[in-house]
Amino acid sequence: MAKRALLIDDDLATLELMKFQLDAEGFEIITAETGQKGLDFIKENEFDIILTDLNLPDISGIEMVQRSKEVSPDTEIIMVTGFGSVEKAIEATKAGAFYYVEKPVEFEELLVLIEKAIERKQQAKEIKELRGKLSSRASYQGVIGGSRSMQDIYEIIESVAESDANIFILGESGTGKEVIANAIHYKSHRSKKPFVKLNCSALPKDLIESELFGHKKGAFTGATGDKEGFLGRANGGSLLLDEIGEMPVGLQPKLLRVLQERIYYPVGSDKPQEVDFRLISSTNRNPFDAIQDGNLREDLYYRINTIEIKIPPLRERMEDVPMLAEHFLQIYVEKYNKHCDFSEKAYDQMLNYNWRGNVRELQHVIERAILLCKGGKISELNIPQNFSSQVSMASISKNGMLSVATGNGTSLESSNNDWFNQTNLDGDALFTEVGKFIVEKLPEPEDGAEQKDIFDSLENGIVTAALRRTKGNKQAAANLLGLYRPRLYGMIKRHNIEEKV
Repeated sequence: MAKRALLIDDDLATLELMKFQLDAEGFEIITAETGQKGLDFIKENEFDIILTDLNLPDISGIEMVQRSKEVSPDTEIIMVTGFGSVEKAIEATKAGAFYYVEKPVEFEELLVLIEKAIERKQQAKEIKELRGKLSSRASYQGVIGGSRSMQDIYEIIESVAESDANIFILGESGTGKEVIANAIHYKSHRSKKPFVKLNCSALPKDLIESELFGHKKGAFTGATGDKEGFLGRANGGSLLLDEIGEMPVGLQPKLLRVLQERIYYPVGSDKPQEVDFRLISSTNRNPFDAIQDGNLREDLYYRINTIEIKIPPLRERMEDVPMLAEHFLQIYVEKYNKHCDFSEKAYDQMLNYNWRGNVRELQHVIERAILLCKGGKISELNIPQNFSSQVSMASISKNGMLSVATGNGTSLESSNNDWFNQTNLDGDALFTEVGKFIVEKLPEPEDGAEQKDIFDSLENGIVTAALRRTKGNKQAAANLLGLYRPRLYGMIKRHNIEEKV
């Protein structure tokens, strides 16, 4: 599609010349002789670039920039100014204009500026779309979870899936390592090719080599015919080596050679086979413990670990528990043709259990609950009681003061009745000022000091304040914060906030 430009100038000769020049570059042009007419066009159309004279008969250049940005904040503006007006043009750039040029305009210089302005608009749009997509979704390529740690994983997948970089996934049993591997493969350019999975802990160690590389007829007792291995089947696609720390140490140099040279030898053959695949490995063990114990070669570890993805255990992302529970609820309601829903007590149980078996344990608990469900309501889950200690809201927020930990042992406190009452702002402007206030009060980080995620502390403080304001009414607090109620439950659990006022 042709790029669209709006030209605003009361000098008709200048307007016609710029229109002629930009027409020749393939732009779709709309012209206006006054600022008001230009603003009317901006309200009705989307432009890639706006070029406006600084001195218009009805609107000043500064006002033109401000009003244009109010209507179309993402569209860049280039000011065209006459001799002696550079100071005002600079002032206009401070108000939001992309840049300014002086008359008489050198078209080649102007064209470079236009291209840069359009590129910046496009980049800003892409970043905004990506951030919005990542920050708002509760699932991604079959992976369920809206917590910040899962959003970080989605962003990594988004960044690396299209490459052929080796991926190493770390996580406790049941955290969903295979689901993450699926997301990587099916998001990649290899998605239409095979995705072959080998669990190194599920096969006898003396069979893994022939399963991985294949074998020729007569290679060993029982080899009654040629067999293609997992490597051959993965050609063109991806190979998942699950629990790679369980692969026999003697076999690991052969895998390392495959990764370096992209050739392998079936058992019983001296003829090399070329192979093209993307390796995804996973383990539930600390890889450095496996290296120290002699179960994983260090050189192989560094070869398979181009990109590392750590999946946190479910107990560290409790806000994902209700999302996962409802996901499994829908699956098993459909599978068993039953209508069931969770009671508030069931939610409370979920959020007060440490889920040592992670997502897999949660899935089995939900399936069992649906099978035993009567009357359409899951009133209680069959899980052990967990007597985890909680922190009272009163100990977090006292005397109407909001306390925010800064990550190095200090805190910021702001009275409800002082700074906020003096701040007459709405919407995003208020949050911008609050963010500015907090960041300006943060002390400089000390070298070697442990740093705490400030957003965790802010989330804690905001949820606490919302529950105080609504006198412990979780639904009202969720509505106030624009959250889905189960997500609020997860935040309450993650921060150990007791719902009392």
